[in-house]
Amino acid sequence: MSRVLNPDEAQLWARVTATIRPLSREPLKSAPASEKPPAAPAIAAAKEVPPPKPPPVPVRPPRPGTTLDGTWDRKLKSGSVQPDRIVDLHGLNLDRAWQAIDIALEQAESAGDRVILLITGHHRRGEPPVQRGRIRAAVHDWLAVSRHAGRIAAVRGAHPRHGGGGSLYIILRRR
Repeated sequence: MSRVLNPDEAQLWARVTATIRPLSREPLKSAPASEKPPAAPAIAAAKEVPPPKPPPVPVRPPRPGTTLDGTWDRKLKSGSVQPDRIVDLHGLNLDRAWQAIDIALEQAESAGDRVILLITGHHRRGEPPVQRGRIRAAVHDWLAVSRHAGRIAAVRGAHPRHGGGGSLYIILRRR
């Protein structure tokens, strides 16, 4: 659906199209030379009204996964960090996996652990993602709404020696 341009818009459009150079090297079929692009319309000096100020952005606490410094990220990528606690979710359904994560986080907090290796398992090819990988897909949401969310500094993918794409590191904040 197109609309008809008003006279001012038509003049402005004619000025813009007069400055266009074609991308192809073929000569452009041009309008007769007697036509000149119309002059710019006179713009009346109107009072400028300042735009309204945007509402203040609410300050939110950092989400899990956004607060590590570069040293931590380098250590995690190189695989030089050894997990303090390992949680294997193989063979668990969604409810049991959530319970296992919650209990492990509680125990890690009370023991003063910093790095938890969470083994979720790899997604298997050829099977619908609805049947496989449900725990892995839900972990980030679970951690964000868990009662331990304020203690989680970051969630990162694990190094291949710790399971690679089938595992995650959960880094807890210092007490």
